[in-house]
Amino acid sequence: MKVGVVKEREVGEQRVALIPEVVAKLVQQGYHLCVESGAGDMAHFSDEDYRAAGAEIGYSIEEVWGSVDVLLKVAPLRDREVEWIRPGTTLISFLNPLGNPWQMQHLAERYITAFALECIPRTSRAQSMDALSSQAAVAGYAAVLLAASNLPRFFPMLTTAAGTIPPAKVFVIGAGVAGLQAIATARRLGAVVEAFDIRPAVKEEVQSLGAKFVEVPLEEETVAAGGYAKEVSEAAKHKTQEAIAAHVHSADVVITTAQIPGKPAPLLVTERMVASMKPGSVIVDLAAEQGGNCACTEPGRAICHQRVTIIGPINLPSTMAVHASQMYAKNISTLLKYLAPKGELVLNFGDDIIDAACITHEGQVRNPRVLELLHPAQTLATTV
Repeated sequence: MKVGVVKEREVGEQRVALIPEVVAKLVQQGYHLCVESGAGDMAHFSDEDYRAAGAEIGYSIEEVWGSVDVLLKVAPLRDREVEWIRPGTTLISFLNPLGNPWQMQHLAERYITAFALECIPRTSRAQSMDALSSQAAVAGYAAVLLAASNLPRFFPMLTTAAGTIPPAKVFVIGAGVAGLQAIATARRLGAVVEAFDIRPAVKEEVQSLGAKFVEVPLEEETVAAGGYAKEVSEAAKHKTQEAIAAHVHSADVVITTAQIPGKPAPLLVTERMVASMKPGSVIVDLAAEQGGNCACTEPGRAICHQRVTIIGPINLPSTMAVHASQMYAKNISTLLKYLAPKGELVLNFGDDIIDAACITHEGQVRNPRVLELLHPAQTLATTV
């Protein structure tokens, strides 16, 4: 089996799908690796590093995109890149299938078997393949560093000749993987941390990291399949906003991470809440790419509103490309070996991991949520 690792062409994407260390292990296990020249440059891995690991270096699109059996990538495809992939190829990458269903249809029409890493189920069995979680952990860590570098105050408590300086107060909204990593990092830097999540089950995890959990009782189900947060009613959203307003007001740093797969990010921090914050406070909105949890967020920009700095980073894991690539490489290589344990692709759709992650196969879009976006009327009629 010939496996290709391609160069990322998305602006700002510095990660690479496989690092040389993982390439060497795959080569030892009998896989033939072809790495596009320059694929690892932005993550500080040279062509020579890959060559030393046993990979072939491809210098043209045809040598990699158009000749491999399995193509490994990080960022979702650009439309022109779909045309570069040879029909019959298996693609493994982040794909954003719910955000770009028509591209999934195009992949199906070209008979490309596509696996979306964001669709890996959150189960203990799939944990080693869960790239969404591994990259969220990077984002949570980087968000706190970003906040600390923009906050005109210390994070830890300091006792000095000029008096005692109290620790910064950090409020984390959303206690998923990114939120929990943000809590842990802020605590390591000496901040006092509070956290909120609509899922009451995460309370113990928050408290185990030394943070205070802000409870807001909601009289409806808040957990979706796979453990993700579920979109709640307007009444529940309003109750949540009212409950967290006081915590936003007193915080020096607010880090928001609340996202719902396939939906716009829920609005949690209103413009009025921003106006109530202390001058110099910082908001880092990790949901910026989905519209943001803060009403004032501008994706990809850092702005000052009412003397509060609001940062809406795009693709924050890419800023820590070395370790983000290392973690991603472990996830994607584990999935590759799971799909092709003996060098031949074996697709058992009775397996929950394979069934959930495989979006297109044999000319068809398999994912029901993508199909619903492509043919809403037809899906509704079938359901009725």
